[in-house]
Amino acid sequence: MTAELVRGQNHPLSEVRLEVRISAGKPIVAGATLSDEQGRVRGVEWVAHPGAPTLPGLEVSKQAAADHRLAFDLGALPQDVHRVSVLLALPTGVGGPVRFGAVAAPFVAVTGLDGREVASYTVTGLDTESAVVALELYRRQGAWKVRAVGQGYAGGLADLLADQGLPEARQLAAGINEAVARGMARSVAAPPPRTPDADRSRQTAAPAQGPEQPYSGAGPQGAQGTVPPQQNPYTPAPQGATADGTARAGGPAQPGLSPAAPPSPSTAGGPVDYSHPGRQTTAPPPPPPPPTAPPAQPGQPAQPVAGDATGWSMEERLYNQVWGMFEDLARTVAAYRSAVDFADSRMEKELDQVLSDPRNRIGGQGDAAREAARAKHAQLVDQARAALDRDLAQLTAEAEVVEPALPMAYARWDNPVWHGYRAPMEIPMALRLGDLRLPETENLSIPMLVRLPLERGLWIDSGRTSLEGTLADADQVRRLAMDTAVAHAARLLAVYPAGEFTVHVIDPAGTGASSLAPLTQSGVLGSPPAAGAAGVADVLNRLTQRVDLVQMALRGGAADSLPPDLDTAEQLLIVNDFPHGFDDRAVTQLRYLADEGPAVGVHLMMVADREDATAYGPLLDPLWRSLLRITPVPDDHLADPWVGHAWTYEPALVPANSQVLQRVLAQVAEARRSWNH
Repeated sequence: MTAELVRGQNHPLSEVRLEVRISAGKPIVAGATLSDEQGRVRGVEWVAHPGAPTLPGLEVSKQAAADHRLAFDLGALPQDVHRVSVLLALPTGVGGPVRFGAVAAPFVAVTGLDGREVASYTVTGLDTESAVVALELYRRQGAWKVRAVGQGYAGGLADLLADQGLPEARQLAAGINEAVARGMARSVAAPPPRTPDADRSRQTAAPAQGPEQPYSGAGPQGAQGTVPPQQNPYTPAPQGATADGTARAGGPAQPGLSPAAPPSPSTAGGPVDYSHPGRQTTAPPPPPPPPTAPPAQPGQPAQPVAGDATGWSMEERLYNQVWGMFEDLARTVAAYRSAVDFADSRMEKELDQVLSDPRNRIGGQGDAAREAARAKHAQLVDQARAALDRDLAQLTAEAEVVEPALPMAYARWDNPVWHGYRAPMEIPMALRLGDLRLPETENLSIPMLVRLPLERGLWIDSGRTSLEGTLADADQVRRLAMDTAVAHAARLLAVYPAGEFTVHVIDPAGTGASSLAPLTQSGVLGSPPAAGAAGVADVLNRLTQRVDLVQMALRGGAADSLPPDLDTAEQLLIVNDFPHGFDDRAVTQLRYLADEGPAVGVHLMMVADREDATAYGPLLDPLWRSLLRITPVPDDHLADPWVGHAWTYEPALVPANSQVLQRVLAQVAEARRSWNH
């Protein structure tokens, strides 16, 4: 039976491996401190926070999120640790609430690994405080107990950490806030609720995430794009993203057309009624346990298993596992490069010392010293390479298990899952845009996933790429760019429920007709590709009018008053060969769709060479910056601000001579006809 604690009450713990689940309604920071018998935190190494989420026996969330799951193994804590304090704080400098009195009271629950709730506590009575010690797990006479604390601090994390005896409290608090702000900048926002009649759409909020995703995550900024370490490069920044409140067990843990909800008391500025009968007072049910790997042989690494990350469904587990693989690859390559840089600098320093002594510049003594320095350098580099190869072998083994298990939205076009295609009944969490790899990992790539619905448009660059030896023929690159756009559009049509995604095409001169054949022949387009100035103006006028109508309805709280003939499905506009066929008014409308469209379900996919638009001057720079740039050939343009890598992007193309695209689109068209009837 669950013990519902009040402030100051304690409860015995019969297990040492536990989870602490936190629900707050708004993104908050969760962390933990370790302290000795006197309740003193001995140093920053005794604080687990988003910037350093793992300590012996303890793992916390890596980003701010509305829901958290913290993992504890009390038996693995250092012997001189007698107390673990669970900390909650409001992120600063991100435009959110600045005091707990303005948000719903946080709910904290201690559960076993099977999800059984042991004790819970609702942290009430907070007002101006921006940080709070919610719970204490403490050792008493060899046994562990939990105590409800609820001690708040108006001075935030700095005052909280200082009260626990940490000398570097202010510096650490500033570092935590900075790390959280970076994570939220590259996270993907949770999708708003869909209209009530869209019962087949995904109703669960996205996990609080970010390698944004390679990804999403989290994300790309500027025309060159960036890959978030925890969220797909689509965003998120890293975007943006929702911060992922789960942590990978060895790694880490996404708007559509929806009516505007009436303001709640907390958002309208009135007092918060914590006794509302609809308020949740118990922890959510636990997710089903992930699959477990068979026991490893002594001295051998554990065998990887598809879906061994946290999540409420296999789809979410695989998504989190791919993000974890991305993070692991980024970290191991960063460690290798750092070790090589250290070896280089050490050798240079030793050689400088040898050459600084005139006696060593000639003769055998100098030669011996130089040879010794080079030998040390080679030894260090070999050690770093051995560690890299070991980690890459493990990641490669994991990728070989995960890739065949991916659902359609995440799978390559050559995956057999496409041969059993059936129209889905709900929107997936994310979509695969391609693969990411690094120069050191030619034989290993990680799927590049972006959260759905799309929050940034896509720019498929039909111009020159930065990698040599790809395709030199400009006409071939343009053709391949349009093939890439068609493949992405087909994937979007295939993974959305029938009738919930509509594709429009602008092809002013008709140069993309051959590439567009799979879409036009299958009948999945909302209308034939628009050609000429009149066709361009018609499509842009209809889509900008749709954006205006939906924006006005949402802002006025009258989503149910939209015209009955308005297509409420997500809209995708493919623009080929931009800016040919566009006048100044059309360019302005295109920028408007890129900026305002995603929030109301209108998305943009441009196939263009930026150099062709130089005649417009800097007018189009904001347009390029608002889109995620991808290429039709492998290109190392995706910058990762997390560890500074330049990731090589490989597009997700349909295999040559394969008919899978035509077969899938035929079934999509049949599902759309059945849905319309």
